[in-house]
Amino acid sequence: MLPAGTASAGIAQPGILPAGILQPGQGPIAGDHYLPARPGTVLWGRLPCADDAPVLEIAPGETVTIDTVSHEGVLEDQGKDPLAYFTGHGVAAGDVLEDAIEIARELSRDPQNDGPHVVTGPVFVRDAAPGDLLKITVLSLLPRVPYGVISNRHGKGALPGVLPRGPENVSVFAPVEQRDGGVVGVLPLTDGAERIVEFPLAPFLGTMGLAVAGGERPHSVPPGAHGGNIDIKLLVEGAVLYLPVQVPGALAYVGDPHFAQGDGEVALTALEASLRATLRFEVVPREVALREFGELAGPLVRTDEYLVPTGLDPDLNEAMRKAVRAALDLLQARYGMDEHLAYAYLSAATDFDISQVVDIVCGVHARIREADFARVARTEPSA
Repeated sequence: MLPAGTASAGIAQPGILPAGILQPGQGPIAGDHYLPARPGTVLWGRLPCADDAPVLEIAPGETVTIDTVSHEGVLEDQGKDPLAYFTGHGVAAGDVLEDAIEIARELSRDPQNDGPHVVTGPVFVRDAAPGDLLKITVLSLLPRVPYGVISNRHGKGALPGVLPRGPENVSVFAPVEQRDGGVVGVLPLTDGAERIVEFPLAPFLGTMGLAVAGGERPHSVPPGAHGGNIDIKLLVEGAVLYLPVQVPGALAYVGDPHFAQGDGEVALTALEASLRATLRFEVVPREVALREFGELAGPLVRTDEYLVPTGLDPDLNEAMRKAVRAALDLLQARYGMDEHLAYAYLSAATDFDISQVVDIVCGVHARIREADFARVARTEPSA
């Protein structure tokens, strides 16, 4: 944990972010609907299932501005007191999020059996039915505070049993600062050092998912066909996530907000910090989904440049194989590409990136350039 003297040099003032501190209900709210993160609108440590009642109902195509709360600073090993935790790092009391304080005070979880994440939702999307896809477009992501936390906890991360070196968990407070090129995250080279390392911010939601069938709420950590904690850093503003609908109304939720992450997320968390997200929710009927993408077994991301199929498995090697299989199936369904030629193309032209290795279920995602298929005639999806 950074000493207070180190952190004080980097504490950003509210004006460093375009919208300042975004307390509940304050500041820009661009969506057709607003969903705050309150004890009655969030789950802590578990994800929604079919039995959960929605906290908001919307029509397909509508947008929702959703407040998310980072679990860092809220967790029990940090005192379960965000006000004390962040003011201890030099943050003014008024710059600590009121909803984080309220959630920590009024809700509880079982640290031995539940995950750490606070998720906002679920949202019922009318007309969404099992077999369809829910298309979630990320319209905007506004930082709610000018600081975050990066944590390494025992038994987790890419080097469990090695890091952290001491008996305690390590939570590194990381302020953000304004530079000529924009806002950057800041870390010192050593504890107490004046020399610093700066890295760019690229906010995204680590958790974007849909409710699972049945009456059991999933643990918030491992991702799956439902999405959840997929930690794919490509899901920045402008990106789209497609998820298979398992229950009527889809019951969508989001959380685990990040300011920045490297592929792999090796320490366990990246720069975790609360965001205000505005998202559009659309329904892709099954017949359209099959024509456009084939039978999706899990999350599919689309950016301005890439189609991004995914592979998920506790074994990283198997996650890689599943990502390759998903990419092959996508190329065959979408472009009619022969399997052996698609396999050759993936080997010659597609990057397979490790999404994360720290969420029990590892993730691999492929980046298929859509421009490579510009000469192939396609019918664009109707939703």
